[in-house]
Amino acid sequence: MALAAHFSKRLTLSYVLDWIVIIGIAAVGAGFYKVSPNHRPFSPVDPDLSFPYVENEKISTAVLAVVSIIAPAIITALIALLFTKTPHQSNGLRDIRTWRYKLWEWNTAWMGLGLGLAITFFFVEGLKNLIGKPRPDLLSRCNMDPAIVQQYAVGGEGGQLPLWNLLISSTACRQPDTKKLDDGFLSFPSGHTAFSWAGMSYLALYLCAKSSIRIPYLLPYSYQTNDLRKSPVSSSGNPSDGGISEHSKDDDVHSYYQATAPLHKQAVAPPAYLFILPLICISVSAYIASTRFSDFRHHGFDIIFGALMGILFSFVGFRMYHMPVRRGSGRSWAPRSVSSAWGVRVGANGYAESGDKSARRNDLEAGNGPMDAGLATSGRS
Repeated sequence: MALAAHFSKRLTLSYVLDWIVIIGIAAVGAGFYKVSPNHRPFSPVDPDLSFPYVENEKISTAVLAVVSIIAPAIITALIALLFTKTPHQSNGLRDIRTWRYKLWEWNTAWMGLGLGLAITFFFVEGLKNLIGKPRPDLLSRCNMDPAIVQQYAVGGEGGQLPLWNLLISSTACRQPDTKKLDDGFLSFPSGHTAFSWAGMSYLALYLCAKSSIRIPYLLPYSYQTNDLRKSPVSSSGNPSDGGISEHSKDDDVHSYYQATAPLHKQAVAPPAYLFILPLICISVSAYIASTRFSDFRHHGFDIIFGALMGILFSFVGFRMYHMPVRRGSGRSWAPRSVSSAWGVRVGANGYAESGDKSARRNDLEAGNGPMDAGLATSGRS
């Protein structure tokens, strides 16, 4: 009850709606999955469609769900709840601010993952049904009768030229299993590839952010070493107070010392063993993508396009709720302000708390005082 008392009902409900929208996007994708796809005409002698049908795929749908959904969800939740350091001085797990911060990190971890996977599912299933591209093993599924194949011609020159110049419809197929035949027209894009890259790319970004795994870079600005008035450090060598949170001051102090150090000392590479974390994620998704080619389920372009979709949408999901890997210190964005929980007027500068309100009410991320962030109670609900 004490923890619940520190949350604004108005803002909490707005994030409940966000979850409903994410689930709704996935539900529409599930609806696309149930619809019979378009059957694109094909050549009965196309060698690219003549591969054998593999009964047992190397990566089943259940395994794909574990890799792209369950594993990233569990890992990100554990990191958020057990390993994320709070930005304020804490009295341990009994501190309400500690749990509020950890719960917010958990929420943003899952919202980013859910958004990326939901959008991927939506576009993958929609494109599959709209395009209806034949799989490489379509002719093995079709089981047509070559003697009467020209009766089903829908393109080419018909009987005037050999079969290589003939396009036929799927009505020429004698496959009694309608579901198996429909699945033969779902080649583009590769769903296994898109989902695996979406889930694993998000997990790789999350691990890189939390472990500060990034390519060393120089700051795009510099301070004058002899002008301490521009620095966040007072003449006594201590961070100056300006109404900002301790975490913000720490970042400014770090940036100041980084900018005034010699160039070769401003950034250094992380330990090499840490690269194993994102490398595992990339390797897993690359292996799953390769099985779609070796199982004759997709053409090369289908796999490449699916991978690019997964990477793109996972990046969108990550950046919607998390700060950049290079400069975010492994933190997620703070909640929306209570006043803009359900939207802002035209011309407003975003959804974050600003001005004097931000100074009076520190955000959830800083955790300073009982009135922190939009999730803290504000006297209205």
